[in-house]
Amino acid sequence: MQLVESGGGLVQPGGSLRLTCAASGDTLDDYVIGWFRQAPGKEREVVSCKSRDHHSLIYGDSVKGRFTVSSDLTNNAVVLEMNSLKPEDTAVYYCDADLLWGNCIYGGLAMQYRGKGTLVTVSS
Repeated sequence: MQLVESGGGLVQPGGSLRLTCAASGDTLDDYVIGWFRQAPGKEREVVSCKSRDHHSLIYGDSVKGRFTVSSDLTNNAVVLEMNSLKPEDTAVYYCDADLLWGNCIYGGLAMQYRGKGTLVTVSS
């Protein structure tokens, strides 16, 4: 399965962006789907993890209440809505998929399918 992120760009503080993770080669909804981000000089951070059965959805503490993940089943994609963006949200955002929940919530370094990322820059 291939994953391609899109929607990144430059936005002012307080603004919003919508990232999309489109999958090909398999059904994305059959997998645990994680959004991660990595800022320059910093470690990879979990943004969100969504379980295969849709019963579990977690967000990183730094994005809770501002970011929302949803499934776009028609387009075999997952959407990350980002609101009230802050300069510290600046990072490359990655969409990854795996069959195991644990691989997502413990940092995502072992995720089986990995996107190449899209850059989000929050700056005035």
